[in-house]
Amino acid sequence: MPTYLCLYNFTDQGVRNVEGTTKRAAAFRALAGSKGCKVRELLWTLGPYDMVAICDVPDDATGTALELALAKAGNVRTLTLKAFSESEMDDILGKLA
Repeated sequence: MPTYLCLYNFTDQGVRNVEGTTKRAAAFRALAGSKGCKVRELLWTLGPYDMVAICDVPDDATGTALELALAKAGNVRTLTLKAFSESEMDDILGKLA
C-alpha cells in the first residue's frame, strides 16, 4: 500500500479555529478510514509546518482525493510526499541499468 508523508500549514481560517484542530483531526482519520486509508501518525509540529501525517493509502488516486478533500475544507494547505519503504527502494534500485 503506498505511503504518503503529508505536511500541513494552517490557513488563516485554520488558525482562527485552532481550538477545533484535534476534532478536525479525528474527522480526518474517519474520512481516511472510509476511503480505505490508514492514518498511521498525525502530529502537531513546530517549525515550517504546523502538522505532519503518515498515511497508508490503497492507491495514488485515493490518496490525492483524500488530500484534496482535506484542503477543500479550508483549514490547512497541504504538501504531499510519496514515500518508499526500504524494500520498495531495493526494488527501484534493482531496475537501474
